[in-house]
Amino acid sequence: MNIIDELQWRDAINQQTDAEGLRQLTEEKAVSLYCGVDPTGDSMHIGHLIPFMVLKRFQLAGHRPVILIGGATGTIGDPSGRQTERSLQTLEQVQENVDKLTAQMKKLFLTDGDNQIRMVNNYDWTHKINVIEFLRDYGKNFSINAMLAKDVVSSRLESGISFTEFAYQILQSLDYLHLYQHEDVQLQIGGSDQWGNITSGLDLIRKKEGPEAKAFGLTIPLMLKADGTKFGKTAGGAVWLDPEKTTPYEFYQFWANTDDRDVVKYLKYFTFLSKEEIDALAEKVESEPHKREAQKALAEEMTRFVHGEELLAQAQRITAALFSGDIKSLSAEEIELGFKEMPTFEGGREPKNIVDWLVELGLEPSKRQAREDVAKGAVSLNGDKITDLALEVTEGLAIGGRFIIVRKGKKNYSLVKLA
Repeated sequence: MNIIDELQWRDAINQQTDAEGLRQLTEEKAVSLYCGVDPTGDSMHIGHLIPFMVLKRFQLAGHRPVILIGGATGTIGDPSGRQTERSLQTLEQVQENVDKLTAQMKKLFLTDGDNQIRMVNNYDWTHKINVIEFLRDYGKNFSINAMLAKDVVSSRLESGISFTEFAYQILQSLDYLHLYQHEDVQLQIGGSDQWGNITSGLDLIRKKEGPEAKAFGLTIPLMLKADGTKFGKTAGGAVWLDPEKTTPYEFYQFWANTDDRDVVKYLKYFTFLSKEEIDALAEKVESEPHKREAQKALAEEMTRFVHGEELLAQAQRITAALFSGDIKSLSAEEIELGFKEMPTFEGGREPKNIVDWLVELGLEPSKRQAREDVAKGAVSLNGDKITDLALEVTEGLAIGGRFIIVRKGKKNYSLVKLA
């Protein structure tokens, strides 16, 4: 299957500047292409992955991807998709973010194959250009009328846009020209909000290299969930690739909890499963939705890709233990990860009667209610149902000497940390 056909099957193409020309080019040669990310933070989130998964597909099809980290553009701020001006970061903060995003990209995308992904930083060529050169050699090629007509600018005219963010599209265009001239890059890909920046880059290439220059642009559709909300957001915020920001267990759970209406779309977008494998999982969604096999496959593929086999196995152990109630099979570290977002209480290490302990922690509103819940078997400690009103809660019950998991009813979990 031609890479363009595969992307179409995966519903991963929004717009192309020249669909026929790009298809022909991909059939003639191994194409060099690029996608960029600005270091506005110290980690990517799963929304950032959307265009880079397409870049990875090109790599697997034998093409030659280039990942651009925006060390220069990140100091300016892309106005795309924003109604307000970005706050400028210090150069030191930008560099720290560059280092962290570069490490993430290397972990996700570098391979030992002949078509290894190349990584570049646009600061390397942009910082050498002085203001006179910028205005004479590049600014002269941009019409203010055309720049004002771009959605990214026109949408901000009422609320206001600084000259700094207005000029962002010139800097990104300069990137495409540089990569075209020095890395043989002929295709830029990006999210749907990057269409204006991409077409500006193509215009600059043709003004500098001639109207017959073979350069192309492709954007990926905006990802929305079936309920119309933005993909990648949860009640707790963004789903990050950094395990310190979003634990592998939380990451796994995000994908495992995908709506039936979205799961096949996500399998196409984010996994490297074949058409046959995805079609089989799509059939399972229709015939046996309660088994959630498609969601499990999605969670497994994505967690393995981002965090590796070991942390995938850890996420699966936590998931299985919470489902079965076999809490004691988990290590203290796994407890900490699995219960990170659950209600947390601090308890002492001295022995306490179960009724007094539950009330003092605030897990029960009164001793009467605590006695009733314990007596009827509604309280579990570390997965063991408690019915003995005389039970002494001691340090020895704590997993790893640190944690006691209290469950009231079927799903009401709390984490007690021993001080």
